[in-house]
Amino acid sequence: EITIKWRGNPVFIRHRTAKEIEAAKAVKPEELKDPLARNANVADGDAATDENRVVGGAKGEKFLVMMAVCTHLGCVPIGNEGEFAVVEGNTKTGGWYCPCHGSAYDTAGRIRKGPAPENLPVPKYTYLTDTKIRIG
Repeated sequence: EITIKWRGNPVFIRHRTAKEIEAAKAVKPEELKDPLARNANVADGDAATDENRVVGGAKGEKFLVMMAVCTHLGCVPIGNEGEFAVVEGNTKTGGWYCPCHGSAYDTAGRIRKGPAPENLPVPKYTYLTDTKIRIG
């Protein structure tokens, strides 16, 4: 995972593992605190399925791009933390945790627990090549 700055705000770009993708796809929409995708690349009101949180279908599912600002009070969540991270070997991967007030996001950046009201938003982005994207 890397964090970049775009328009003065941090953005997480994560190359997800197969186990992280599998965990995200296994979540039923009715289990989500925020049922909306919050993805500028899909229609307003689309469900927060894993497929609607990424760009590029099966090819793009490995990469998750989202704003890195907690939707509660604007803190920056810590990556690979929280109860919705996936354990691979002895390491936690995926998932984000905001220690300020306890918001926990899953491996697709969806709010699962805590006071944050919405999923981490996905900005408009396109693939320029297999390894290069343009945000905005």
